[in-house]
Amino acid sequence: MIINYINIFASLAENEGFGINTNLLETNVLNLAVVIGILFYFGKDLLLDTLKNRKEAILKSLQDSVEKKMEAVDNLNAAKLQFRKAEEKSEEIRSQGKTLAKQSADKFLDRVEDNVKRIEEAQFFTIRFEEEKAITEVCRKVSSSALQQALDKLIVSMNPSLQKKIFNRNIDLLKKSS
Repeated sequence: MIINYINIFASLAENEGFGINTNLLETNVLNLAVVIGILFYFGKDLLLDTLKNRKEAILKSLQDSVEKKMEAVDNLNAAKLQFRKAEEKSEEIRSQGKTLAKQSADKFLDRVEDNVKRIEEAQFFTIRFEEEKAITEVCRKVSSSALQQALDKLIVSMNPSLQKKIFNRNIDLLKKSS
């Protein structure tokens, strides 16, 4: 291959300048070598700067992605912590709700039992009062009836001699008591 380059340059030297070479293989290689040489000579700094900028951009992008990953991990951990706290709080609220519901139910049942006892007592006293009222009424009617019967018998059996006897007896009783 080196021999081909030498031949190419030799043919250039013989012709004393540049000319048209119709051999495709030789011209492509020569053109490529010239273009690469020019690019390398003039574009070396530009290419190095471009590669350096690209390298810095890639490194910055990697660094940003690492920072974003760390931030995301921190956010995830914070969210997990908040979630655990929320679960604990909800469990606490649920427990308090159950306790409060049980206490309310117990208080309600106690009040119902108290009300039932009061109603039973009131019912007992009402029945007792009605019984006493009925007994009193019966006693009053019996007494009234007995008194009326006694008066009726007394009126029927009362004669003047009996009246005089009762009168004298009561006077004797009064004298003795004074």
